[in-house]
Amino acid sequence: MQEKELIPHLYRSEFRKITTVLCRSFGIEHISVAEDVVSDTFLLAAETWGLKGVPNNPAAWLYVVAKNKAKDFLKRETLFTQKISAEIILSNSASNETDLDLSAQNIQDSQLQMMFAICHPAIPPEAQIGLSLRILCGFSIDEIAHAFLTNKETINKRLYRAKEKLKHVKVKIELPSDAGIDKRIENVLTTLYLLFNEGYYSSNRNVVLRMDLCLEAMRLTHMLTENESTNKPFVNALLALMCFHASRFEARTNPEGELILYQEQNTSLWNRELITQGEYYLNKAATGNLLSKYHLEAAIGYWHTITDNDTQKWEKILSLYNQLLMVEYSPITALNRTYALSKVYNNKKAIQEAEKLRLDNNHLYHTLLGELYTTIDYTKAIQHLESALKLARSAADKKVIKDKINKLDKVKNT
Repeated sequence: MQEKELIPHLYRSEFRKITTVLCRSFGIEHISVAEDVVSDTFLLAAETWGLKGVPNNPAAWLYVVAKNKAKDFLKRETLFTQKISAEIILSNSASNETDLDLSAQNIQDSQLQMMFAICHPAIPPEAQIGLSLRILCGFSIDEIAHAFLTNKETINKRLYRAKEKLKHVKVKIELPSDAGIDKRIENVLTTLYLLFNEGYYSSNRNVVLRMDLCLEAMRLTHMLTENESTNKPFVNALLALMCFHASRFEARTNPEGELILYQEQNTSLWNRELITQGEYYLNKAATGNLLSKYHLEAAIGYWHTITDNDTQKWEKILSLYNQLLMVEYSPITALNRTYALSKVYNNKKAIQEAEKLRLDNNHLYHTLLGELYTTIDYTKAIQHLESALKLARSAADKKVIKDKINKLDKVKNT
């Protein structure tokens, strides 16, 4: 791998590891300092490797430099003598220099603990996702801004406010007690769920970045399954859901980045390995008495990986949607249910249910009604699709809707 490719690759894989260990060492109140130390380390790597060549073990070089920079920071700042020095002397009386533990186990532990710190209920969900992308996933500010379709200034302000809140609340970087995990893990799962959805349903046309978001959410969720304290049935259910959705990722867009609807996807592009993994985690989730929304969504995801398009499949999906709406009602879930309803019964019955939702400002609502009216009333179908076109934000959604309108116009005028 060439130097130009190597540094971005290492930044993505190592930034998050070193930063979480430094945060754990410095304390959450110095999260920005930890980021600066690691960023300076990569800047030095770019300068040094350009002149002297890439070292034999680039990752190890980064770890050594990061350790040295951390020690320099601790020596240089008054923080060392006022707040940290006493703790270091107590824990390591032989030396006043801290020796950062960058072993694989400590990195894993630090990331898991940081996950619970970032997902503190005092932090707004959007900021939790931003901090997770930055600290736990190693995304640059540019990439985060790109993912949220906003600018760097907005992201910097959002992250700054979140970090200040963490300082104010004095959140500790540690794995909570079993009771604390039970209280906080829903926040963690919600953040990971939203992080995955940001990639899977994002209007961003950068397919590589979108897939990276999904993979990072899956990596962090998998980390929860590897720890005995956090390996709970609903965690496995969420990971199963992610696997099922990710299995269809490549089939959801064409080479131009345009969206391909589920019923039109090339099933040969579905990733069978991810489907098998999803089945594995769904089976692991089938313990205990709790039936979470993640269990039901994962089961719906599973049935969507079945290529047969018979009534039995859609009856199963409809039944699961009915249960999901009882566990946690959502207008979008109710809207998705009406599509399954049309498959089990007919479009007329589905239209009656959909129109009760009155989601007039939602482009998905009008898109679905446009689809359902196609076999009943061309004029109404086109009216709904034109409403959807006005409300849609992404170019990909607009392209799909325009194509549908053009097809209906041709049929109507023949």
